[in-house]
Amino acid sequence: MLSLSPNRTNTIVKTETWTDPTVIPPYILILSEDTEGNFIIYDPKENNKIVFASSDYEEARIWLLEDEYEKVGDSEC
Repeated sequence: MLSLSPNRTNTIVKTETWTDPTVIPPYILILSEDTEGNFIIYDPKENNKIVFASSDYEEARIWLLEDEYEKVGDSEC
């Protein structure tokens, strides 16, 4: 697993929005991929605090699914 303090100068190439629909209002996390192939999960409610980082998309996706988050959208940057 990557350090939770990766180099933030890498360019973001893709983002996904994930939500926990069991709370109201739904809680949102952002999964981003950078140009180096790192996957970082940010918490926008906590000033974009990094809550998880990995060099593997599947590992990041499983981390979100274990906490019952659901993917609600994605975009290419």
